[in-house]
Amino acid sequence: MTTETTGWSDRFGHTMMRTLATPQVMLARGEGCYVWDVDGKQYLDFLAGIAVNSLGHAHPVLVDAVSAQVATLAHVSNYFATPPQLELAERLTRLTGAGERGRVYFGNSGAEANEAAFKLARLNRGNGHRNRVLALHNAFHGRTMGSLALTGKPMMREAFEPMPSGVEHIDSTIEALEAAIDDHVAALFVEPIKGEAGVLDLPEGFLERARQLTEKHGALLIIDEIQTGVGRTGKWFAFEHAGIVPDAITIAKGIAGGIPIGALVTFGWASELFSRGQHGSTFGGNPLSTAAANAVLAEIERAGLVQNAAVRGEQLRQVILGLDSPLVHVLRGQGLLVGIGLSEPHAHRLSDAALAEGLIINAPNESSIRIAPPLVVGDAEIADFRERFGRALAALGA
Repeated sequence: MTTETTGWSDRFGHTMMRTLATPQVMLARGEGCYVWDVDGKQYLDFLAGIAVNSLGHAHPVLVDAVSAQVATLAHVSNYFATPPQLELAERLTRLTGAGERGRVYFGNSGAEANEAAFKLARLNRGNGHRNRVLALHNAFHGRTMGSLALTGKPMMREAFEPMPSGVEHIDSTIEALEAAIDDHVAALFVEPIKGEAGVLDLPEGFLERARQLTEKHGALLIIDEIQTGVGRTGKWFAFEHAGIVPDAITIAKGIAGGIPIGALVTFGWASELFSRGQHGSTFGGNPLSTAAANAVLAEIERAGLVQNAAVRGEQLRQVILGLDSPLVHVLRGQGLLVGIGLSEPHAHRLSDAALAEGLIINAPNESSIRIAPPLVVGDAEIADFRERFGRALAALGA
């Protein structure tokens, strides 16, 4: 441990805002699917910065792109266009299927992307009678005031009420959709898989019915792809599994492999709602972040990592089931976004036991484990996961 990292835990507690618990580990470097702490201990990273590090750590494609861009232009403000900004916007309209009528707004995070989407919903007023915005119970859309209003977790909202008005939360059932959507609804916000709730899948046919109902009543269908997008579920975007076309999606996390960026992508008539001056961001879409995203997305395409997520995700599920642990009750999610529903409320104990074995996973609540390795994961890393996770399960059994 160097002088710079000596006593880091106490220093964290003294200097960092008390919005987070002091971490158990300070990380120093990474390579591929592995990271090392300041004491030199190696960890297999099967969380990828919460589905952010699509290419793992220190991937040469990302390193080269960021190094080259920061040596030319890092930031110019939104008074100017830059080549990587336009390249990324065109790439996203292609990858999402938004096409010629698609439009892209860049921010710096998923929460900012959802803030932009919330404002988009407000613009869909019809003749002034569309004043309802629907979101789902137990969904997570961010911690800024607008995105928090959309978040269906009352415990997160209570300290900051009153929230921006007009948002109603409904159950994640087709019956609740049918009962709630009418001509007064401006937008419906949906996570295809509720990541922060424990990787919870929506009911079969939910997105298809949501698309039918929103189209019938003139409401926007806005899909939060922040955790599920960019190949994570074995498709470029999770809405593709349902065979639908939304009106807007929000993207962040894996898009630039660790460089902060968020985006709102609109489809069809939704692209006409915003007008000049109605939204903006100083850093949004700057050349550094967009160059990083272009490099990451190009590498995901070149290396076939969307398909790899589908194949490795199934492989990972078979490994988990093959451990035959009574603690593993059910598997959820798609591709390389895997949720383990536990038979007993020991998720944080299991996550801690895994960390002790040099495996990084996550317990979003006491009954769920979330696993989201880099999209570059291969046979060797999955075999290593089997050994480390197996030891963690055994430690709880003991």
